[in-house]
Amino acid sequence: MRIGVIADTHDQLPCEIVDLFRDVDHIIHAGDICGPEVILALRAIAPTTAVRGNNDCLPEVAALPHTFDLELAGHRLRVIHDVEELAGIPQVDGVTCVVSGHSHQPHNQRVGATLYFNPGAAGPRRRGRPRSIGFLNLCSDRVEGEVVEFVAAQDR
Repeated sequence: MRIGVIADTHDQLPCEIVDLFRDVDHIIHAGDICGPEVILALRAIAPTTAVRGNNDCLPEVAALPHTFDLELAGHRLRVIHDVEELAGIPQVDGVTCVVSGHSHQPHNQRVGATLYFNPGAAGPRRRGRPRSIGFLNLCSDRVEGEVVEFVAAQDR
C-alpha cells in the first residue's frame, strides 16, 4: 500500500500534487491546512485523513482531531501535527509509524521498530527550504518512508 503524506500547505495546494499523488491509496495531511479547499482537493485524489495544526483556525479545519490513529495494511500510524506534543510511547501502543508536520523540515528516521516521518512542507517556501511531500510504503513487515522535493509552478 502506498500512502501520500503532506503537511503545512498553509492554504496552498500546488497543482503538482495531483500528479505526485496520482497512484496513492490514501493521503495523510499532518496539519496546517488553513482552508477546507485543500482537504476537498486531496479527497478528490484519494481517501484523506487529516489532523489540525496550530494554524488551523477556521471552523471547518479546527474541528479536525489533534491526533489520529489510522490502521492501514496491518500497520498502526499515529498522525499529529507537532511531534513534540506526542504523548506516550508509540511502540507500547503498537504504532509502527508516527507522521508529523510543523517543522517544515523533512524527517525520515526509525527509532527501534517505529518510523518517525515528516514530509516537510508543501505550502509556501520558508527560509529557502524546498517544497516537499512524502510517501509511506506499507510492506507486510515494515513501513518505509520517502521524501520527495518538488518545484511548484509559482516558484519558477
